[in-house]
Amino acid sequence: MRTLGLIGGMSAESTTTYYQALNRRVRERLGGLHSAQLVLWSVDFAPIAQMQADGDWDGAGAALAEAATRLEGAGAEAILVCTNTMHKVAPAIEAATGVPLIHIGDATALAVRARGGARPLLLATRFTMEQDFYKDRLRARGVEALVPDQADRDRLHAIIYDELCQGMVESRSKREVLAMIAKAAGADSVIFGCTEVGLLLSQADVELPVIDSTLVHVEAGVDFMLS
Repeated sequence: MRTLGLIGGMSAESTTTYYQALNRRVRERLGGLHSAQLVLWSVDFAPIAQMQADGDWDGAGAALAEAATRLEGAGAEAILVCTNTMHKVAPAIEAATGVPLIHIGDATALAVRARGGARPLLLATRFTMEQDFYKDRLRARGVEALVPDQADRDRLHAIIYDELCQGMVESRSKREVLAMIAKAAGADSVIFGCTEVGLLLSQADVELPVIDSTLVHVEAGVDFMLS
């Protein structure tokens, strides 16, 4: 088994999901007492979130690039960044290391196409929904993402940062996000494009096919480890 390096903590809530899902999937595929061979660098999210809010993506990229080099030094043979939004700084991470970065956007786009989708509703942070770094990655693989309207984008962003990243799962917020999905005209699927959205909703809540970016990213990481 090859060693996977995780850059986590953004948020710690979803990084817990990554750790559990990686180990569970390895056990399912190998059986018995097998578990995932991992090294984890978990950042303090508060300074990173402030950099995001300030538009200091160079600073955020430098912080995650340093984390990646530490993981490589600890034996990681590939890097998994346990967040969608911070893939905005993927080029800085890739430039800092000699090991591959397993990109969440690639894994998500492939999963959308595998489920017969091409026009998914993207539910994510405001950065991911409004900037091009993620949507362009999907578009390169034949996936044209739709996003909620401005008011819903603002509300979803607040739900993610003020609630889910802090371990709060509110029934009112769940109803609000389901309403966003219900009015998404033309969507053929739904991307949980923030690693925390899966803490709030599941496929059982949504009629359209759901692509949980966390879980498909995990699958890509396990494919690498076991290849």
